[in-house]
Amino acid sequence: MATTSLLPKSISPFFTNPTSIPSTHFTNVSFLNHPSQHPLCTKKWSFRPNAKKINPWLDPFDDGDDPDMEYGSLFSDGKQDEDPRPPDNPESPYGFLKFPMGYNVEVASLGLKIRGDVRRCCCVISGGVYENLLFFPVIQLIKDRYPGVQVDVVTSPRGKQTYELNKNVRWADVYDPDDDFPEPADYTEMIGVLKNRYYDMILSTKLAGLGHAAFLFMSTARDRVSYIYPNVNAAGAGLLLSETFTPDSMNLSDGGYNMYHQMNDWLGRPARNVPRQPVPPLKVSLSRKLKEVVEAKYKNVGAEKGKYIVIHGIQSDSKASMQSRGDTDSLLPIQVWAEITKAIRGVRPIFVIPHEKERENVEEVVGDDASIVFITTPGQLTALINDSIGVIATNTAAVQLAIAREKPSIALFCSEEKGNLFVPNAEEKKCTIISSATGKLIDINVEAVTSAIQILDRPLVVA
Repeated sequence: MATTSLLPKSISPFFTNPTSIPSTHFTNVSFLNHPSQHPLCTKKWSFRPNAKKINPWLDPFDDGDDPDMEYGSLFSDGKQDEDPRPPDNPESPYGFLKFPMGYNVEVASLGLKIRGDVRRCCCVISGGVYENLLFFPVIQLIKDRYPGVQVDVVTSPRGKQTYELNKNVRWADVYDPDDDFPEPADYTEMIGVLKNRYYDMILSTKLAGLGHAAFLFMSTARDRVSYIYPNVNAAGAGLLLSETFTPDSMNLSDGGYNMYHQMNDWLGRPARNVPRQPVPPLKVSLSRKLKEVVEAKYKNVGAEKGKYIVIHGIQSDSKASMQSRGDTDSLLPIQVWAEITKAIRGVRPIFVIPHEKERENVEEVVGDDASIVFITTPGQLTALINDSIGVIATNTAAVQLAIAREKPSIALFCSEEKGNLFVPNAEEKKCTIISSATGKLIDINVEAVTSAIQILDRPLVVA
C-alpha cells in the first residue's frame, strides 16, 4: 500500500484531500493542516485582467506588476546610476573585474535586477545602410534611458559602415541576420561572442520565428526583445523571447522613418518615478579625418566648399546605392538627372556614383567636364553633404543624412504617400518633397524639380 501511494494516480488526492494520507507515513506535517493555521497560506489571489503581462507565453499566471507594491528604501526609484564598478585595467586585454552577471553582488547594483537596469545592450539590426541609419534614434534613446549603458551592434557588412557616424556604439560586429542559411562555424562563433559579453538586454529588428528566437535565447541575455512574423511563422518564438512586437507587414521598412515606433514605445515606457523618454531626432557625427579625405576628393574634381550641390540616386545595380527596402523604386537614370542639373546656376553639381563602372555613363550623358565623385561609405557621403549647400536625391540615405546635418534638400519620391512616410514634417527639416503623379519615379515632373532648385540656390546666386 505504501508503494501504490507514490504512483501518479495518488497525486490528485494529495492536493484535494490531504487528511486521507495515513498519518503513519509522516510525522508533524503541519503544512497539511488548514490553510488558516499556516502563515504562508494566508495570501489571497487577486487578478487584474487589465494589467499588461510581461509575456503570456512564459507565465500564464503573470498579471503584471502590482502598482500598490512598495519596494522600500533599498530599491531606489528613478533612472539607473552610472556603472559603479572599478575602471578596466588598460594593460589587460580582458579588462578588470568583469564578472558574469550575478556573480559579483557586492558590486552590482540591486536595481540591476529589481528595476531592470541595463549595463550592456546588444542590437541585432536587419537591413543595410538606410535601416541602420534610422536606428540611430533608438540607440540614443537607450543611452538616455539607461545612463552609462554600453551599446553593441550586430549587423550586415554594409550596415556596419554606418557606425563610423555614431559615437554611442562600442563594438560593431559583422554577422548578417538576414542570412537564412549561415555557415555553422560563423553561427556558433557569434553565439559564443554574445554569451561571453553577458548582455542584460538584446534587441533585434529581424522578424523572428522559432529559429531566430532560439539564436537570441542562446545569447543568455536577461531581456530578449524582438520583432516577430505577423503570421503563423511566429509560432513558438514567444516562448523564447521576453518581449515581442508584431509589425503591420512582412517588411519592417515599409514603416518609413518611424519603422521602429513599436520598439521606441517599449524602450521609452515610463517606470517608477521615470517619465516617458522622448524619441530623439536623427543625428550623426563626423570625424576630422573623414572630412579631410572627402575634401581632397571634391577639390580634385574642381569643386569648392559651400559652392556645390550633391546629386545622389543614380540608377545602378550596385549594392552601394543606399536605398531603403521599403521603397525599391527610388533610383533615376542619368538621363533624367542630366535634365534636372541643367537648371542649376551659380553652383557646381557633384554626381555621386556608387560604382566606378557608372563613371563612363555619366561622362557620356552629362559631358567630360562633369564633377563625379566615387563614394560608397555613408561616412564619406555625410562629409560631402556637410560641405555642400544642399542635396538633390531620391529616397536614399542622402536625404536622411542631409536632414541630420541640417542641410537643405530636395527629395524625389515615387508617390506623395512615400514622401510623407519617409520624411515626416518635411518643412521643419528644410526638405522639399516632389512626388510623381503616376506612382512611378521615372515619371517625375522635371519642371517642378528645376523650380525647387531655383529656390534652393537663389541666395547663393544673389550673393
